[in-house]
Amino acid sequence: MNSKILNTEVQNFINANLHEEISKIIFRGSPFDGITVQELANQILAKKKSEKKLPTWFQTKNIYYPEKISIEQTSSEVTANYKSKLVNGNSIVDLSGGFGIDSFYFSKKFNEVVHCEINNQLSEIVTHNYKQLGINTIQTLAVDGISHIKNNETFYDWIYVDPSRRDDIKGKVFLLQDCAPNVPEELDGLFSKSENILIKVSPILDITSTLRELKNTKEVHIVALNNEVKELLFVLQKGFNQPIMIKTVNLLKENSQHFEFTLEDNTYSESIFSLPEKYLYEPNSAILKSGGFTIITEQFNVKKLHQHSHLYTSNELIDFPGRKFLINSIVPYNKKEIKKIIPNKKANITVRNFPKTVEQIRKETKITDGGDIYLFFTTLKNNSKVMIVSNKIN
Repeated sequence: MNSKILNTEVQNFINANLHEEISKIIFRGSPFDGITVQELANQILAKKKSEKKLPTWFQTKNIYYPEKISIEQTSSEVTANYKSKLVNGNSIVDLSGGFGIDSFYFSKKFNEVVHCEINNQLSEIVTHNYKQLGINTIQTLAVDGISHIKNNETFYDWIYVDPSRRDDIKGKVFLLQDCAPNVPEELDGLFSKSENILIKVSPILDITSTLRELKNTKEVHIVALNNEVKELLFVLQKGFNQPIMIKTVNLLKENSQHFEFTLEDNTYSESIFSLPEKYLYEPNSAILKSGGFTIITEQFNVKKLHQHSHLYTSNELIDFPGRKFLINSIVPYNKKEIKKIIPNKKANITVRNFPKTVEQIRKETKITDGGDIYLFFTTLKNNSKVMIVSNKIN
């Protein structure tokens, strides 16, 4: 950590150049002794990435930013705040603290928070930033979190861990055991120091495979932000052996969308099928990740178009956790007919259980992206391939 970066004139330079092309800054070189242009460029890039993702940090004076990859990989404030509502008690230890966003929000719920970060420089940066943020209830330790747990007799109300994907499995399908720390391998030791464990994993992990690696899972939270899945959270409780609750949330600026079910209920539920009626519904990305496709027709007054299409319909408009559309027409898939129906050749295209991709359809029909028309290319319950022409309901 280069403390010279915190000098007033350097901070003023960083703030003044947040919207400057980084290549121009690098070309001009550093105007400050003891600070490389690469260090300046990193502070500018990292701070710029924090503007929407980490507004509290962005708006606080004299925040020191780590390598921009740490900003890219860290939780956003919105998702960190969501996690903080899942836990409570007196003490929590964050085994892989990173830039410290999650620990910051945990400190709003716990009297004692321990932030473990094996990277000495990153731990030093986090310690400095907490002081700037006025936080004094978080203990920062430059240690390996698993080693800290093993060499410490403290019993915590909660353990939180955010394992990272190991470099040696890059580009491959990976499991939780392919991450560091290897949580499945360490689970018994973790349960000896807390009865409650919260695990954050990459949204690309398969939920079913991850559940097979773990034990005592109580809840799985699928967290989407503006319809993009950001985090999978596994809540474990020592000795828990009841049905696992799947909770999905799509965090929006105004009304967030929630949907939940047990794995057991979803397994034994049966979908109700129908040809398209008046309205069309597309589940949000968190629900699509959850796999809870059959129980939707039981919880909501909707019917499914096809076993594998994951689109739903009804004659009455309902409050649905996803996008809602008014159906204008249903057309058998035919390139010539499509061109007649979309005269200005502009529409939004979605493909669900259809033999062609969006790119292939656009190439064949010359339809460009945008406009007020929404086209769904899908398969109906009678296995016919159709295009559903619709308008979005806000």
